[in-house]
Amino acid sequence: MYEEPETVEVPKQLDGADVLIETLKRHQVEVVFGYPGGAVLPIYDALHKNPIKHILARHEQGAIHAAEGYARVSGKVGVVIATSGPGATNLVTGIADAMMDSIPLVVFTGQVATTVIGTDAFQEADIIGITQPITKHNYQIKDVADLPRIINEAFHIASTGRPGPVVVDIPKNMATGMFVSTEDLIEEVNLPGYQPTTTPNFLQIQKAMKAISTAKQPLILAGAGVLFAQATNELVSFAEKYQIPVTNTLLGLGSIVGDHPLFLGMAGMHGTYTANMAIQTCDVLINVGARFDDRLTGNLAYFAPNAKVIHIDIDPAEIGKNVPTEIPIVADAKEALSALLEQDAPAGNTEEWKENLYAWNEEYPLFYEASEERGLLPQQVVELIHEYSNGDAIVTTDVGQHQMWTAQYYKFNHPHNWVTSGGLGTMGFGFPAAIGAQLAKPNAQVISIVGDAGFQMTLQELSLLQELRIPVKVIILNNECLGMVRQWQETFYEERYSQSLISVQPDFVKLAAAYDLKGYKIETFEEAKTILKEALASDEPVLIDCRVVQKECVYPMIPPGKGLHEMIGVKPE
Repeated sequence: MYEEPETVEVPKQLDGADVLIETLKRHQVEVVFGYPGGAVLPIYDALHKNPIKHILARHEQGAIHAAEGYARVSGKVGVVIATSGPGATNLVTGIADAMMDSIPLVVFTGQVATTVIGTDAFQEADIIGITQPITKHNYQIKDVADLPRIINEAFHIASTGRPGPVVVDIPKNMATGMFVSTEDLIEEVNLPGYQPTTTPNFLQIQKAMKAISTAKQPLILAGAGVLFAQATNELVSFAEKYQIPVTNTLLGLGSIVGDHPLFLGMAGMHGTYTANMAIQTCDVLINVGARFDDRLTGNLAYFAPNAKVIHIDIDPAEIGKNVPTEIPIVADAKEALSALLEQDAPAGNTEEWKENLYAWNEEYPLFYEASEERGLLPQQVVELIHEYSNGDAIVTTDVGQHQMWTAQYYKFNHPHNWVTSGGLGTMGFGFPAAIGAQLAKPNAQVISIVGDAGFQMTLQELSLLQELRIPVKVIILNNECLGMVRQWQETFYEERYSQSLISVQPDFVKLAAAYDLKGYKIETFEEAKTILKEALASDEPVLIDCRVVQKECVYPMIPPGKGLHEMIGVKPE
């Protein structure tokens, strides 16, 4: 939630770079992630004179993904600095990722001087034009006097309503221009056109409670909005009060503990049979903070055919966008759930409904077929990681098979411990995000579960594990392929494995040694039990190469164009 920044005494005369750093201090920014270059040298010079911690990533993409991990775990705004041209364009994937997954970032990009903008100057790129579709808002500084106001607005916009990234583009002569003020850098944010609705409409709350109290088969779909609103206690209290089963979106995992009796598991393309069939057969679907994306719904023509839909979302643009909604509630999830809890409505009888769901759980559990002959399975690795970390670790992933296996088999005990790339599905996200998460929570155990392909996109950030001596555990589920691509080629393209098998790889143990880190290689289940237990108990950074079965697939699965009820792989063949 947005908090008014502190007053910070500043000198009477500053240049633009000093104003930037002083304003960051005013917003209690403790760490920034970045990479210097010519257009931001004045900013880095000002940073050198101040106590804000700077994390020098080895690539701008690593910097912004680390800032995403930091923001996701801490609840604070992640701050990134990069130079103009290629420095700024290297941030684009991370900006888009943060926009899709509602991660609050303020991204400062250098720019060529205003006198040469538009002349194709050295390292000039129109980052405002490039990022306009993938930011919540963006600014270019055209007068140094506007810097405090714009920075204050950027932090406010990024962290309120539905969170998201804001870009502030700073031409070099704006960083060196003089800012003269007799006042402290305090300016109240005044944005008449931006006033997010946080309090629910009382009549809509009453309508929702009437539908819920008369429902025979209600279901709660909890998304990341519950986590962003710090509403996990309210969610669980509401579910328990009315005995309503709960399913999560991918990004909503952790909003209810994984072993809660009302929790059905994740829904969607690789969700549990029970969760998906609960959506298909419920009579009231209560969506709290989820956006009904395609990987959740499957074919919309078949989605929740019997349900009256209640949709609680702070972003009104999401309500009714994909799924028709009978009872829309535009509000902060915490405010809406609190209002629902305050209603003195009778609870419906959901016992028969729950019994049916529990029967499905028994008949169609998640499964895999392990044997010594088959080799080490990725699901076994994830289950061991869960066991040895007691479900308490912060876990990050990239996108793909390893992401889905982690979502299925790691049962989170706490909110804000699951950091993954959902909407954009970014390879290379997980490892730098783990670095940011560890910096946000220095005393937490942080585990990055990655694929062998995605890890190679940002593995240069291993330097930071050594430099900062942060004890992130990197666990590669190495199947020597682009796992999800290979699975789709097996299932839908008659096993034509076009450019998805990776026959040449580095020796990851030697790679760890090159960075002066401890490395392990695991090839059997017995080795996994011994090495994972030892590695996860250590207080050092570790890289573990787990050689898992290449042809293992993620099941259940909703084929493209099918409904949630048309899952494949729900039982062993």
